[in-house]
Formats: sequence, structure tokens, C-alpha cells
Amino acid sequence: MRENGIEKSIDRPLTIALVVDTVGNQGNGTSNSALQWAAELERQGHHVRLVGVGAPEYPARVNKVPLVSWVAAKQLMQFAEPSDTLFRTAFQGVDVVHVYMPFKFGRRAAKVAHQMGIPVTAGFHLQPENVLYSAGPLRHIPGISSFLYWLFKHWLYKRIDHIHVPTEMTASLLRAHGYKAKLHVISNGYSPVYSPKKPVDPEASAPVPFRVIASGRLASEKDQITLIKAVSMSKHAGGIQLIIAGTGPLKQYLRFRAGRLLARKADIGFHKHADMPDLLRSGDLFVHCSIADIESVSVIEAMACGLVPVIAASELSAASQFALLGESLFPVQNAAMLARRIDWWIEHQVERAEWGEKYAEYTKAHYSVEASVHKFVDMEREAIGGVGSF
Repeated sequence: MRENGIEKSIDRPLTIALVVDTVGNQGNGTSNSALQWAAELERQGHHVRLVGVGAPEYPARVNKVPLVSWVAAKQLMQFAEPSDTLFRTAFQGVDVVHVYMPFKFGRRAAKVAHQMGIPVTAGFHLQPENVLYSAGPLRHIPGISSFLYWLFKHWLYKRIDHIHVPTEMTASLLRAHGYKAKLHVISNGYSPVYSPKKPVDPEASAPVPFRVIASGRLASEKDQITLIKAVSMSKHAGGIQLIIAGTGPLKQYLRFRAGRLLARKADIGFHKHADMPDLLRSGDLFVHCSIADIESVSVIEAMACGLVPVIAASELSAASQFALLGESLFPVQNAAMLARRIDWWIEHQVERAEWGEKYAEYTKAHYSVEASVHKFVDMEREAIGGVGSF
């Protein structure tokens, strides 16, 4: 049904193509989010076509980029090879195409979609600061961060009218770097499989070992080395078991440093996505040290499981927005203050029990994937009302 040349689709289920370089890999945060959203979109009655490496119906070939692909693979990321044939097949009959990344695959997908007269939206999921922390000495070049914001805009986003950003921090950064599109702030949300654990007994003494959990790519901007140092500095170091779930280029380095510094053997390495809810529920405290983060879904998932978080306050990380009290924050890269925060939560069992339940309730109220997908669909319907040019 059309009215004044604009399709009226308020109540009609949508057919949406989600273009993600890496689809079939649940170790990558963007892939996890895309798969979660696809499942929830289908549950809400919409139709989804996943397009990318590992997609069930519309799989793309891997595009091997010298050196860059090697670095990306360590973080469970692959680049997809563009294919007009794939795109035209996948996009036939869809209402809207949503692109996750500004790389070659996503850019070509957007161009083909526009050629077919299909509206295109995009997500901003790759913070330039995250890229730079994986680039070694390059990150110290003056103006390099601003250049990447400009490059991503030039590559893709200047031709997109509606951009999904996970946090207000991201929206502010994009506006500061001259992005003119309408920005839709929508949390990536968390899956309902992340449900609260058995409540902490406020009358009991702190458990031994006391399990401190972190989750995320083992990369320099995630700053897990500060957590290892903090645990070693804790008054209760001998009773702390550290678990860092993730994979990445610093795995061997972090294992080596933990082996040297910690009284108990740390568990540092990959955990299956399906195992993460139980792992989080087995923990006593969640720590997030990241210097640069676009949203930090791992923190949301931990809070949903009833874990109190302790989060680094960094101007390039959105994660500190989740803290509900001062004891859940510490200055970024400050191992001594983090050690004090860990000790405080170990020594205050009553408060840990109380705040664990408060964090779980707060997360359920504000960050469910169901609510996020409803907002995403509203954005897609708005985009359907007007098709831009590419």
C-alpha cells in the first residue's frame, strides 16, 4: 500500500537483509549481535536474510587482505568478498538493507542496493580508537583517529541517511566528526539466556576462591593487563580466581604475565558463546578495564546475570554509563584503585548481594534485545519512507 508515493508499512512485517562481513562466528561481538537481532526479528514476525561469510542462505567468500586479515583473524573477524550476483540475489524483494561495517563488502552491498532502489541503513560498530589500538605505533600519529572517522564517513556513512549507534557517546563522537545522518541510539541489547544467577547469601562470608570474571577480545585497548596487576595487588590475592574469557593477539602475553604475577592459575582464553551465561553466573564479580569501547555488551550480559560490575572510567569507552554506584567505577589503567575496588566488594558481602540483584533488574528494564529490536524496526520503517542516492 502506498500513500503520496511513500510506502505505508506501519503494521506490515518487514523483509530485512543484514550485511555482516562475518556471520557464522559466535566469538566476534558484531557477529553475535547480528545473529541475536536476526533471531529476535524473526521472533517478532519479520523476515531476515543474513549476508556474509558463514551465512546459511547467502554465504560470501572470504576476502584475504594481506596482513590486515591476519590481525583480524586473531580477533575472530574475517572480511567478505563482494559479489554483485550474491547481493542481487539476496536483496531481491527485501524492504531494506542494513550494513554493519564500512569495509569493501558493506560498501558494495550498499551501492548495489541503491542501484536496485532499496533503502539502506547502516550501523556504526567499529570505533576508530579500537582499530588503532591494534595498529601498534600507528596509533601515535597525530590526527590518525580523526582521519579514520573521515575515512569511514567517506567510504560509506556520508551516503546513509539513518545510522544505528549503540550509545550516546558514539553519537557524540560522530557528530563531532561531521556525520550528518540521523543517528538512532539503540543498545545492542542482551539475549534472554543471560538470566540472573541464584542470589548471593548476604549472611555468608565471601566465597573462596572468589571468582573475578572479565570478557572481551584479548587486545591492548581492552587493557586486561591492568586487571591482572590489580588482582596481584589485592589484599585477598591468594583467594582470587581470575577468568578472562576471550581470544586475541595478546593471549600468550596475558597468560605469561598472569603466570608470573598471580597466586592462583588464571583461566585466560576462548569460551564458547553458548557457555557464557553459565560462566557468568558462576562468578562473584565482573571487571571491565577497556580503554576504548563502543558499547560493551559483555558488561550488559554480566549485569543481566546478577554480577556486580567494576568498570574503567575512560572518555573513549561507553561502558562507565552502566555503573550505578561509585564502587563500580575506577580510573582507567589504574591497577591500584581497581585492586581497592575488588577488595571492597570481597569485604562487603551484604552490598554485593543487594547490588547484584539491582544490576540484574536495571539491565532487564533497559537493555533487553527485544526492546532494542523494536527500536531498530522503527528506524528501518523510517528509512523505507525515503531512498537516498549512492
